[in-house]
Amino acid sequence: MGTAILHLFGEKRPGRAGRRLSAAVLVLLAVLALTHIPRITAAFGEMGMYLGYRFILRALAVGSLVALCAALLGVILVLKRYSMIGDGLSHVGFGALTCAVALGCVTAEGLPRFLPEGARTALAGLCAAVSESPLVLTLIVVSVCAVLLLRVSQNAALHGDSAIALISTSSLALGVIVTSSVSGMNIDVYNYMFGSILAIGESDVPLSVGLCAAVIAMFVILYPRIFAVTFDEAFFRANGGPARLCNTLIALMTAVTIVLGMRLMGTMLISSLIIFPALTALRLFGSYRKAVICAAIVSVVCFAAGIMLSCVASLPAGAGIVAVNLCAFLLANIIRSLRS
Repeated sequence: MGTAILHLFGEKRPGRAGRRLSAAVLVLLAVLALTHIPRITAAFGEMGMYLGYRFILRALAVGSLVALCAALLGVILVLKRYSMIGDGLSHVGFGALTCAVALGCVTAEGLPRFLPEGARTALAGLCAAVSESPLVLTLIVVSVCAVLLLRVSQNAALHGDSAIALISTSSLALGVIVTSSVSGMNIDVYNYMFGSILAIGESDVPLSVGLCAAVIAMFVILYPRIFAVTFDEAFFRANGGPARLCNTLIALMTAVTIVLGMRLMGTMLISSLIIFPALTALRLFGSYRKAVICAAIVSVVCFAAGIMLSCVASLPAGAGIVAVNLCAFLLANIIRSLRS
């Protein structure tokens, strides 16, 4: 299996010069860590203080489950060369989320007068409910677009990257139009794009935990079929396997993960939660199962460290998590070079 993954990516073993450079970088990092022990200790003490806040614990609990789901799906998407689907769906989520929030501006007085008064009141109440909990509408829209994107990408007339660009840019433009047209929404755009640890409210926790549990359970139950459709879809299809159904379920699980994580990570950075841990794990392991387990561990650990870094350094949550994941990826490359 290790040979199959290496062949899939066309990997080459690093030379002697590469190993020497990796060893030098590792030694330099160790020296820097030793010379900054007091600052590192103070930072850990400050992180412990932040753990006393309820919103931090809520973000860690929900975000760790989302990170776990993203890692499990990330290895599949990277191996199937669908890694950019996360970026496309995050843009769709941005457009859907802004539209859902904008519905809060709809009032019964602003609706057309030809509608009965009871209908206008009920419609305004529905819009207010959607605006207060935009996660549900966003999840529906992104799930539909995920299936649509999968169908369009399988069309010979429109390749996968073109389909992703078409849908993602259109959705992003819609979101920008809505935020610029509706008064009072511009202050939320920054949090939507780059994430905020305050984005996860008390009402979002049960839905987020339930959906994450469903994604993890589905992945475990369908693991043999997901494995087969990932490495040799044509053979799986030829043996009567439901390849289309498996691909659809993978797209739906990805959509759920993107929607649950984009308010915490930000729509511009949520795709990194899918790509980085998978790439890090694939640099260290050639076995599919070991890569999935490693990606899950790396994703959860880097997420928790990124949240703490964002608190200590006053960074957006998404930026802190991406920075830690980038460091983990670079470290994995150094370890791979030395091990080779």
